[in-house]
Amino acid sequence: LSLSFTAIIMNGFEHTLSKQIQLAYFVPLMAGHGGNTGGQAVGTVLSALSAGVVTRKDAMKVIWKEALSGTMMGVVLGAVVGPISHYLMGISIPVATVVSVTFPLLSTIAALLGSSLPFVCVVMGLDPAVIAAPAMTSFVDVTGLLCYFLIANQVFRLFGLEL
Repeated sequence: LSLSFTAIIMNGFEHTLSKQIQLAYFVPLMAGHGGNTGGQAVGTVLSALSAGVVTRKDAMKVIWKEALSGTMMGVVLGAVVGPISHYLMGISIPVATVVSVTFPLLSTIAALLGSSLPFVCVVMGLDPAVIAAPAMTSFVDVTGLLCYFLIANQVFRLFGLEL
């Protein structure tokens, strides 16, 4: 299901990709990073839930802390990967800017979803260990890719590039 939505998003932004092919270089990085960030959040929350360290009452506090952690990680990665991609790999400044701007949003979304889904599963009476990680991966892949291309379109407009 996730792959179908990913294909639909890629197809919907085919024109953007054809004009700025360097964007394609970072799609696997974005998907991998989103999955890793969300997976870490899921694992942290599942571990804390199973150990009894947190309960449903702690959900908002835990989700907030994980989202903040994801944001900070995204800011650091964006500040490092964007300039490195431009100066060492020869990626255009607009594409490097897209990468830098996308990382914080992607990391926040992944951490938010990854930390929320186990609590949602518990509230619904479902086993979070079985459901949370696959659901998070699907949601993060789709929302991350959509954010990446929407940000790209806005950044390219700011740089006055034709799409």
